[in-house]
Amino acid sequence: MSRPTSPTYRTRNWPAYNETLKRRGSLTIWFDPEMSWYAAPSGRLGRQQTYSDAAIQTCLSMKVLFGMALRQMTGFVESLLQLVGLDWTVPDFSTLSRRQKTLDVNLPYRGSKGPLHLLIDSTGIKVEGEG
Repeated sequence: MSRPTSPTYRTRNWPAYNETLKRRGSLTIWFDPEMSWYAAPSGRLGRQQTYSDAAIQTCLSMKVLFGMALRQMTGFVESLLQLVGLDWTVPDFSTLSRRQKTLDVNLPYRGSKGPLHLLIDSTGIKVEGEG
């Protein structure tokens, strides 16, 4: 039996191809300053949680999106918060490790030809495409 030949693909429109590759590397992350980063008092006995579920989910989503370890991700989120001028503290890796057992981080995949936007506001995390 003979082996079928694979098709040969040739790039004919180099400017559009280069622009597409540049857009793949574009990253936009928005933080809403009105987001409740710190947890509200629960009214129960014992030590209160410092960080809200939205803050933990934000950090864990960054971990999943970029394939980082927890310690690397805390530094990454800390630098992002510094860049946008927010003086929030970032949960340490042990807090994230403990709280990730109870949170379900679920990012729906939505294919798009345009850029992908990660929005973080008071309602949680949204992954948005073009339009």
